[in-house]
Amino acid sequence: MNPSILKQTLPDGRHVDLKLAEAELFITVDEQHSALFQLTSNLESPAALQLIEIVGVDRDSGVPVLVAALHALFDSQPQLLEIELSLAGHGELIAALVASGAATRSGELSESVVSRRGMLRQTVELYLSQSSACAFPLHYTVTDGKRHPLRAPVVVGEVYRRYLPEQGLSLSFRTVDPEADLDTFHAWHNNPRVSAFWELEGSKDMHREYLQKVTADAHMHPVFGCFDGEPFGYFEIYWAKEDRIAPYYEVDDYDRGVHMLVGEERWRGPQRVAAWLPSLAHFMFLDDPRTRNVVAEPRADNAKMIGYMQQAGFCKPKEFDFPHKRAALMTLSREAFFDQFCV
Repeated sequence: MNPSILKQTLPDGRHVDLKLAEAELFITVDEQHSALFQLTSNLESPAALQLIEIVGVDRDSGVPVLVAALHALFDSQPQLLEIELSLAGHGELIAALVASGAATRSGELSESVVSRRGMLRQTVELYLSQSSACAFPLHYTVTDGKRHPLRAPVVVGEVYRRYLPEQGLSLSFRTVDPEADLDTFHAWHNNPRVSAFWELEGSKDMHREYLQKVTADAHMHPVFGCFDGEPFGYFEIYWAKEDRIAPYYEVDDYDRGVHMLVGEERWRGPQRVAAWLPSLAHFMFLDDPRTRNVVAEPRADNAKMIGYMQQAGFCKPKEFDFPHKRAALMTLSREAFFDQFCV
């Protein structure tokens, strides 16, 4: 990060400013809380910070302030995997950070903690617009002869948001509204480029019925992806256990799958896919902490999408035959994602 100011707004509405000048990092959250850090490593890769001064922060407010700052700092440094914080004299703050999972102690008696990108990226409050306090209770039910966990009701409205510093855009996902989003959905599916893969071209009445069906289906969650509030793509997130993909691999109770399309031409391109695809996987892993794998089954001849998915961490164990297409099984494990691909 060059000596400059990085500004962003977190999903919970907090505003974070990072100013890096010479060997100092000054962080302000909501213009109320501030912290001054001395950098103890290379300025271009601030992986070690020493707390010099912290203003307006106690144990209760210190954790969200520091977590917000770390979130912004990781965003500014895509190659950064961990940050060491020296918090000498702030024992309660250390204990609270460790208890929250935002950091781990460098050593048993150390006054330093290490925050890891892969752990911080699992803090749901930073990304999910409407996160629940705990996972939906486990209770098994049967649908069409398939035994699976009862699923939580789909959240209406925006479900995920993050800022993308490298693109200067906010990315969000929101649940599809069958009426309000009908015109956009209809236009996209009558685009020959889209219909070549989705095969859903047709009338508005047909598309209204389709959206009403997927919205009512308990194992489906249709969402629009948006850049700065403008819809760019349609994604059908589904629970794999009760989906057609289940017989073709060793499915887990909480695996998620997804069907994907980008409808707006101006939001196409590899740099956009590199932004929304990992974020889409991120949402699916955060939506339920029991989700171990994200899967997809694009057409086996869709080399471009398969290539994009492999760059995002998906592997391709095999190809298989659905009744309607030859498909590639694409899988992304939770461990691989948070260890290597959660940019």
